Amino acid sequence: MNVVVTVQHPAHVHFFQPILRRLRERGDEVHVFAREKDVAIDLLDQYGIDHTVLVGKPDSLGGLARMQATYEYRLWKAARRIDPDVMTAIGGTAVAHVSSLVGARSVVWLDNEGIFAHKLTTPFADVVATPRRFRGDFGDGHVRYDGYQELAYLHPNRFDPDPEGLRSYGVDPDAEYAVVRFREWSALHDVGEAGFSGADKRRLVESLADRAEVYVVSERSLPPEFRDNRLPVPPHLVHDLLYYANCYVGDSATMSTEAALLGTPAVRCQSFADGDDMSNFVELGEFGLLYSTDDGREAVREATTLVRNDPEAAWERRRRRLLEEKIDVVPFAVRLLVREGRTAGRSEPDDRPGQADPSERRSKALN
Repeated sequence: MNVVVTVQHPAHVHFFQPILRRLRERGDEVHVFAREKDVAIDLLDQYGIDHTVLVGKPDSLGGLARMQATYEYRLWKAARRIDPDVMTAIGGTAVAHVSSLVGARSVVWLDNEGIFAHKLTTPFADVVATPRRFRGDFGDGHVRYDGYQELAYLHPNRFDPDPEGLRSYGVDPDAEYAVVRFREWSALHDVGEAGFSGADKRRLVESLADRAEVYVVSERSLPPEFRDNRLPVPPHLVHDLLYYANCYVGDSATMSTEAALLGTPAVRCQSFADGDDMSNFVELGEFGLLYSTDDGREAVREATTLVRNDPEAAWERRRRRLLEEKIDVVPFAVRLLVREGRTAGRSEPDDRPGQADPSERRSKALN
């Protein structure tokens, strides 16, 4: 089977890395294309994933539209040469558009409701894969699974926290510390949305610093007052850092989910975290693993409470309960791609996503 994968975000690299490994173990050919975003290229290099960068970073909202057009054109040219059976991506607007032009099947992964870009993507996608509780219906090609994209790389079947990796960079995993994430709100789906204000960022870091070491992860260059709080480890160790943290606070949807799935007390601040929040965050809140708010001051208050109380055992119990109810996403994803490859015309084993696999039903190896 010939597979094209595109990545536009660091989390996409984490998601696809174990899936690519499984596909290559099967003997499939995989071609990875990327655009520059945060540390995505660094992660591809760190994982040893061969890739081609199609476009750089946009410099404006208008530049974002031009970049998307360039990205799709260059992806189309590359896909014509490769002749893929399946093209897949998270978000996947370019994949959905280009796949039909080159006779490939497209599998698009979505987990965020209410995004305008979905209207440009889902009508052209052959398969749209979402978590089970995703609101909305994309028709016959809509496949639901009982998990999260982040469980492709944070499920205990493959994630094993490494305290020695942290120690090699001067971080004591047994020390009191908090991880804070400030994202750059520059994507097309970010228009009209926001996270922490500048004042709330300062208030948050100062408040947490009274009780613990604070490490700040930021897509933008840190202002001078946060320079001493810069991330102490390379990007591929950030999940180990999250696992041992006393709490996480941030305005990143992905890292908030990651912290929650690792059992780290987590607070998320985003403007759409109101009464009509996205289903993933509602569900993580029901498990007691994530506190979401659209109010920066409230997020600061909640975060300082978590650091002070440190209810580690309770959070680990909640995490175990979630893992017992969710699948390991990697076997599911591989079988889905294989099925679509067969649909495109290749002769493949009859591995359908709905068939039994113990790792898809329950977690076997809980930390």
